[in-house]
Amino acid sequence: MTPGTLVTTGIALLTATLPALTLSAQEVIDLPGRDQRLDADFEEVFRIGALDGEDWEMLATVMHVAFDEKGNLYVVDGSGGMSFGGGTRVLGLGSDGLRILVFDQSGNFLREFGTSGEGPGEFNMPAGFAVLRDGTTIVSDNGHRAYQLFDADGRFLRMVRGSEGAGPGGVSSNLLPDPRGNAVFTGEFGRSILVMNPGGGGAAPPTSRPITRLALDGDAVDTDTVVDAWLPRREPAELKLPAGIQIAVEGDARAANALSGLSQPSVYEPFLMAGVLPDGSLVHSDSSAYELKITPPDAADAARVIRRPIRPEPVTPRIEKAYLEAREAARREGGGASGAFMMMRSVGTGGGNPSGGSDQTFTLEMPEPTFYPELSVLRDLSTTWDGSIWVRRRGDEPESDGPIDVVTGDGRYVGTFLKDATEMPDAFGPNGMAAFIEHDDFDVARVVVRRLPAAVR
Repeated sequence: MTPGTLVTTGIALLTATLPALTLSAQEVIDLPGRDQRLDADFEEVFRIGALDGEDWEMLATVMHVAFDEKGNLYVVDGSGGMSFGGGTRVLGLGSDGLRILVFDQSGNFLREFGTSGEGPGEFNMPAGFAVLRDGTTIVSDNGHRAYQLFDADGRFLRMVRGSEGAGPGGVSSNLLPDPRGNAVFTGEFGRSILVMNPGGGGAAPPTSRPITRLALDGDAVDTDTVVDAWLPRREPAELKLPAGIQIAVEGDARAANALSGLSQPSVYEPFLMAGVLPDGSLVHSDSSAYELKITPPDAADAARVIRRPIRPEPVTPRIEKAYLEAREAARREGGGASGAFMMMRSVGTGGGNPSGGSDQTFTLEMPEPTFYPELSVLRDLSTTWDGSIWVRRRGDEPESDGPIDVVTGDGRYVGTFLKDATEMPDAFGPNGMAAFIEHDDFDVARVVVRRLPAAVR
């Protein structure tokens, strides 16, 4: 909910979930409320993806794209995963067919690396990806319970052991590269259907949504909390495994504990969004208001807050009814219960994934939803290599995309791309390069690289 604001819905005055924003040591910059139009006249540099051609031209599911400092484009492509868009917001559902393709700044194919398996340098349920500026590729791998590092030529370097509570395999799927090198940032970015309480149901529920820096220069990941973002109130999910689902002996207690620690965010809960500026400063948004909070490296709190006078809209009974009707229609169309999709891997008593092991997927019935009282102003956030911040605002409908604002890290408003003028780039690179994941009329995946004008880089 908007910091410092009370919102009345019906007869109830909601005060318990208001986030506190301490402004005493912060610079607060109020940007103008009127949009200044930007033209999306981007120059196309090259495109990758074809219905028929060389093996490297035919893409399956593009899960992630990124650039290195030379302008090389990295494309994570595979048949065993789904992408939710937005660069790092990727759910890895398997490693079969997963590969990483590398192209130079003119679109010429350079190399391909990556294969499935259980050995070092092989993918075993990869979940997240990041490319550092020097070309080091980082893959968070649930099966190995580690972060795998590859050099700029695609050669395997080493594994860095994950940490307990970071995710299903001790690793995080949402990775933002640190421009200073040897580290990534992670957090509960984007939409969450179910949230796992670190430590399981026996631990105290979290009081914030932390954004942490993961240092990867040792044998085990070293975590440091950079931001304690605001956490809206959530309800326990109280989910159980469906009948007939069996858990391996080794993981039985751990899985049961994880299920007991799940919570369910309210519908339209404000996303946690974040990006990293060139000096390593973190910019994030954690409320329904138009507020960008910038935390410098090694600082304890945000030093700058950038605001625009664009207010959230209330969630009305009409909006709630439309959401429930759409959910019921999706349930009927799917022929089953509406719930949360989950995956489990069968393992032997010795651990690992033996020959003949398999993945199981199932749906958990969801409790009745609760609704957040406001529709957030912002829907997405990303940062460029030159220090601009791109923020996608909400459109006319509750879950629709609207205009994209461009502001700078020091608080200057550059302008706004009107709705449908451009999509949010899936990756930014050096010299104004930006990559967009698209599909043609035959639903063939492609990656289009365009060069942005200097004003919006």
